[in-house]
Amino acid sequence: MLNNDFMLKGKTAKLLYNNIAKNAPIYDYHCHLSAKEIYEDKVFSNISKIFLEFDHYKWRAMRYAGVPEAYITGEASDFDKFKMWARTCERLIGSPLYHWTNMELKNFFGAREMLKESNAEKIYEHCNKKISEEALSPVKFITSSKVKLICTTDDPIDNLEYHKLITEKTLDFKVLPTFRPDKALNISKEDYLDYLNALSKSSSLEIDDYQSLITVLKNRIDYFTKAGCKLSDHSLESLYYYDTDETEVSEIFKKRLLKNNLTVEETEKFKCFTLKILAEEYTKHNWAMQLHIGAMRNNNDTMFKKLGPDAGFDIMNDFNIAPHLSKLLASMDKGSALPKTMIYTLNSKDNLVLSALPHCFGEDGIKGKVQFGAAWWFNDHKEGIYEHLKTLASQGTLAYFVGMLTDSRSFLSYARHDYFRRILCTFIGTLVDDEEFENDSVILEEIIEGICFKNIKNYLELED
Repeated sequence: MLNNDFMLKGKTAKLLYNNIAKNAPIYDYHCHLSAKEIYEDKVFSNISKIFLEFDHYKWRAMRYAGVPEAYITGEASDFDKFKMWARTCERLIGSPLYHWTNMELKNFFGAREMLKESNAEKIYEHCNKKISEEALSPVKFITSSKVKLICTTDDPIDNLEYHKLITEKTLDFKVLPTFRPDKALNISKEDYLDYLNALSKSSSLEIDDYQSLITVLKNRIDYFTKAGCKLSDHSLESLYYYDTDETEVSEIFKKRLLKNNLTVEETEKFKCFTLKILAEEYTKHNWAMQLHIGAMRNNNDTMFKKLGPDAGFDIMNDFNIAPHLSKLLASMDKGSALPKTMIYTLNSKDNLVLSALPHCFGEDGIKGKVQFGAAWWFNDHKEGIYEHLKTLASQGTLAYFVGMLTDSRSFLSYARHDYFRRILCTFIGTLVDDEEFENDSVILEEIIEGICFKNIKNYLELED
């Protein structure tokens, strides 16, 4: 089933994929891989440790299939967990998980059969033998995938020890940090004051007012820049823009330091105003800013108390983003503080807005300064990616799109870049075959290479 032409529709799609996209390098500019695991580069003990240990995509599917939690995050053996995943996977018709699972098994382990319960033991033993004989480790998976850049996701308090140690190794790829200050902006969280204490220690400066908070965050931005950071990232689980000023925001922050409750409006004023200040710093440091909009997290209180966050109980939110995002970007642009910006939505209803809005905020000499980011999380499946490409092409400028990312904690997830590239080549190839775009091999090669890796290299101004 997973032959070389998998998901490639038409003659042109096959040519574009095989001649251009298939062997293009990967620049994974947003993921959740561990720099510590990359540095230590330990050989994995078995396929389940790579495949299932942190994959909440798979956990969600297993739970819905009635698999007991013991076989998901509990104490069952690694083989029994793998077998339960195989039982679930064989019925995931139409799901990207079915494709990703079997692409990973084929691409990294040479598996020739589609995974199902009846062959789970054979495939488990085959993969484990390959892991053992070839000493498969994070670096080997990364290198075999032709990865040239990995941007991890890191809290401002991180000392980036392992990022620095990685630079002392001779590797074919770079691992750079990404500055993600969500905890500093989520002022209404119960543990916010505890986090401020940790943030103070990271910069050896007490945070006792709003100005000192901003000073510490600026210090940490400087620290991250010295470690090679090129990007920030923000999870906006709500987005309501209100006009405010530093005097009001300082009072809101003081109120929180005194352990008083804040209104929703106060929370949003603090978040957006602080984000604007940070955006100005990102512009000064020539960083790109990522805005991930619309996650509704931890919907099951019982399981959140048991397993914590990022365990498979999040969904997409549903609120109007157009007026508020427009005002936020306009306020940054008005103050010459709008950095290169990538905006992602978890709800595909916003595709048209996020394909069109970036064209309102350009800058001389920069191609696609504001980007509608890759189909994210609940959208990174065949139909979601296709719809994303379609709206980008019709409302935006697809040729300047900065391409795919993994957004994953798995070292096998680079198969998702192959998955994306097959869909991309089919989308563009179909337009050519239907005579909706000229079959100019030079222009087509530039477009495909751009989306696969060259656009993000130029966007982040990366050196070879």
